[in-house]
Amino acid sequence: MHKNFIEELRWRGMLHDMMPGTEEQLNKEMTTAYIGFDPTASSLHIGNLATIMLLKHFQLCGHKPIALVGGATGMIGDPSFKAAERSFLSEETLRFNQEGIRKQLSKFLDFDCGDNSAELVNNYDWFKNFSFLEFLREAGKYLSVNYMMSKDSVKKRLETGISFTEFSYQLLQGYDFYWLYKNNGVRLQMGGSDQWGNITTGTEIIRRKEGGSEEVEFNRAFALTTPLVTKADGTKFGKSESGNVWLDASMTSPYEFYQFWLNAADADSHRLLRVFTLLSREEITAIEEEHAAAPHLRIMQKALAKDVTCRVHSEEAYNIAVKASEILYGKGTVDALQGMSDQDILSVFAGVPQTIIARGDYEACTNITDLVSTVTNGEVYASKGEARRAIQGNALSVNKSKVPDPNHPIDFILLNNKYLLLGKGKKNHLLIVE
Repeated sequence: MHKNFIEELRWRGMLHDMMPGTEEQLNKEMTTAYIGFDPTASSLHIGNLATIMLLKHFQLCGHKPIALVGGATGMIGDPSFKAAERSFLSEETLRFNQEGIRKQLSKFLDFDCGDNSAELVNNYDWFKNFSFLEFLREAGKYLSVNYMMSKDSVKKRLETGISFTEFSYQLLQGYDFYWLYKNNGVRLQMGGSDQWGNITTGTEIIRRKEGGSEEVEFNRAFALTTPLVTKADGTKFGKSESGNVWLDASMTSPYEFYQFWLNAADADSHRLLRVFTLLSREEITAIEEEHAAAPHLRIMQKALAKDVTCRVHSEEAYNIAVKASEILYGKGTVDALQGMSDQDILSVFAGVPQTIIARGDYEACTNITDLVSTVTNGEVYASKGEARRAIQGNALSVNKSKVPDPNHPIDFILLNNKYLLLGKGKKNHLLIVE
């Protein structure tokens, strides 16, 4: 017996709006739904993850999910709640981005589970041979300009100006829904709450092309949106100090990804657990109760970071991130780093100041004072005198072990025969010997 999709969204706080009859349709039969993803980058980010989770829950509840990669609409750019028009991307760039997104979506959805197996589609496949005149006849004649201008996403741009290209975006997305309705049996389009206008444009095109009126019950197609995820203070969620938090490990390392979730505020973590994890209501309640009893242990954040990092990257990547966190911020030892690849080590220390020195210069140092002052060009300590005083004050560690003797010889074990972790008080500095 599958779970009720709408009820699942309600208790998770993931239901913003839906057209009348949507819940009845889902309770009646296995339904096919889609969500569109804009290929403006080669990776999705955690802002997209909330809508990916919609598709995931949809499939777990026994329905069939379709992920649409907007190869055609990506050439235009969605104007919804954007202050200015986007720059056009080349077809080559879009194809590259589409492939990256396809690989990421396959981590979340099951493409081989029988009748409700997930599918990936690209709207470029049906738009590439569509003539302008044909599009005007097939889509343009079914919506009035008044209807299109009434959408909030368009209204907000009229003050600053909107091109015909962007104005037509909702027609393109609306026609996507119609095409999938006719060819793939799609009855529902889902997305973030900012997409309500574009989604209902699709239901309107289907209604007008297929018959039916607003006065009678004639719902052939349905719309559902999820709230945009914001922080408790109302600010935008999904960015770190360095920008977007990407799902691609080469753009946001698994360590940085893990740290983002681990640093979530208590006030945000309750909702983030519901939206971004697959934990059950009972599991989340138990985690929240345990957290409330000892908030300093950050139980909610650790559960959140583990669940999301394992699913987006892997359990191995999660374990490396945990070890790295213990090394940098806890009582872990650098022994945990031995055996890691150069890429893993550098991702762990992505935000840590680094100095590269020649192996010959490293080996020529007579003691630790020489190393942390002269050879690092003052990047750790400005002078030998400052370095000597700090070392005598027990303020320097090498590979997490205190070095109290300014004349200590250079006999340290290099991690991967290349790296040395210097600790200056509570701050870290990575020495790379090449």
